[in-house]
Amino acid sequence: MSPVLAGVLQMLALIAALALAYRPLGDFMAGVYSSDKHLRVEKWIYKAIGANPSTEMRWPAYLRGVLAFSAASVLFLYLMQRIQGSLPGSLGFSSIDPDQAFNTAASFVSNTNWQSYYGEQAMGHVVQTGGLAVQNFVSAAVGLAVAVALVRGFARSRTGELGNFWADLVRGTVRILIPIAVIGAVVLVACGAIQNFSGIHGVGQFLGGSQQWNGGAVASQEAIKELGTNGGGYFNANSAHPFENPNGISNLFEIFLILVIPFALTRTFGKMVGSVKQGYAILATMVTIWIGFTALMMWTEFHHGGPAFDIAGGAMEGKETRFGVGGSSIFAVATTLTSTGAVNSFHSSFTGFGGGITLLGMQLGEIAPGGVGSGLYGMLIMAIIAVFIAGLMVGRTPEYLGKKIGTREIKFAACYILITPALALCFTAAAMALPTPAHSMTNSGAHGFSEILYAYTSGANNNGSAFAGLNADTQWFNTTIGLAMLLGRFLPMVFVLALAGSLAEQKPVPATAGTLGTHKPLFTGLLVGTIIIVTGLTYFPALALGPLAEGLGS
Repeated sequence: MSPVLAGVLQMLALIAALALAYRPLGDFMAGVYSSDKHLRVEKWIYKAIGANPSTEMRWPAYLRGVLAFSAASVLFLYLMQRIQGSLPGSLGFSSIDPDQAFNTAASFVSNTNWQSYYGEQAMGHVVQTGGLAVQNFVSAAVGLAVAVALVRGFARSRTGELGNFWADLVRGTVRILIPIAVIGAVVLVACGAIQNFSGIHGVGQFLGGSQQWNGGAVASQEAIKELGTNGGGYFNANSAHPFENPNGISNLFEIFLILVIPFALTRTFGKMVGSVKQGYAILATMVTIWIGFTALMMWTEFHHGGPAFDIAGGAMEGKETRFGVGGSSIFAVATTLTSTGAVNSFHSSFTGFGGGITLLGMQLGEIAPGGVGSGLYGMLIMAIIAVFIAGLMVGRTPEYLGKKIGTREIKFAACYILITPALALCFTAAAMALPTPAHSMTNSGAHGFSEILYAYTSGANNNGSAFAGLNADTQWFNTTIGLAMLLGRFLPMVFVLALAGSLAEQKPVPATAGTLGTHKPLFTGLLVGTIIIVTGLTYFPALALGPLAEGLGS
């Protein structure tokens, strides 16, 4: 079987699996967030934290809950790392330095999971399971909660109430993420991923030196790492490590875990607003971009440029032979079009245009299908921009799902869109202008610039993948990328929740003959065009200095 055919068959199998899971999972999540009943374990949690799950919150109260919980999580994870040397199960590792502890705490709480450390050489079992893995669950649940709050803003009228953050947080964790992650961990163990609390042991002498491996609860962390679109690996090689991702079957399953909730949330959205056709329109937009990016990535990586490429079947540098070009390309697109950031290959070793595709995937805002929760609310923000543009073209007040998109709503949407590019580009400019950050670059020229641009794009967009080749474990990068991750996660949530509150206060507007049909293919095309144009205008100059210059020059 040719490598190209193998890649195409993997893609078809993945699409079939996602299609089978789409309706049942989407309907289930809609039921979870619409139910007024509480499980017994949920009642215990509410009692322990002193929350009343039946109390409705307006957007400022909902936002305070998000920020308070996240701030407490950052502090807890930071302190856990700082005292690691005194904790049991530390495997003899010392406490984490302050700047790296801040970076890691900000990274996992913001659902970014950027790592400037070697997991198998820095974090013991307690920090990995009691700190990092816990945040993999709850940071994803926070994203789900904010997305559901925005959906309620569209679904409700004449009220500013968006639900209860604590109820949404607990339900998302207990009813959705934990059960699926448990099943996912069992599947990964069956595929060959490890799951233990083994210590460090030597495995032999190689080239005059010794090699040591340590075990860990890898399969369970790998499952929620992908399911929650987190991305932080137990090992430095991440999903290229055989303990995390043993073979082609586990590789395809991990891609499935990355994509299944973000895609299924469009069904949840349609059910909660009372029109599944609206969900299908958002789904069609996501699928169009995802398939287009994957096809383009495969073409660039399979494109033969000489005898070495012919023999290898494509650009195999930096890729695992057990996955090949097809499995690596599908994974790279899935992880950068979502906020996952896991890698099964070195993105820095992709072709110039291939590296540019991974960059552009993040720069789109990770909305095709995006992160757990964040992908849906990011796409809905772009839908608001699209109907606003359509309204300008025909000279009437734009409407979406029966809600008028006025000055207030468009300001919230515009602020949401501008925050992330501003963070990524300003931090990149500062790093390139100052002398010290440039010392961390392994490469010079366009590729070196891409390393810096990728790092801040990954941080500000809460992706977490690395271009490789950049030494990010410095005080400068640990601090600035940490700030980019926190600001890139929580500032947009402010405007999402403010927008949700504004929409919920409106009374529904009846559809007329002049109302744009936002459930039709025409709107899907408009939405895809809006996403590409807005992103292209924002990032094109930076992309021209990096991956485009490298690709055209090679």
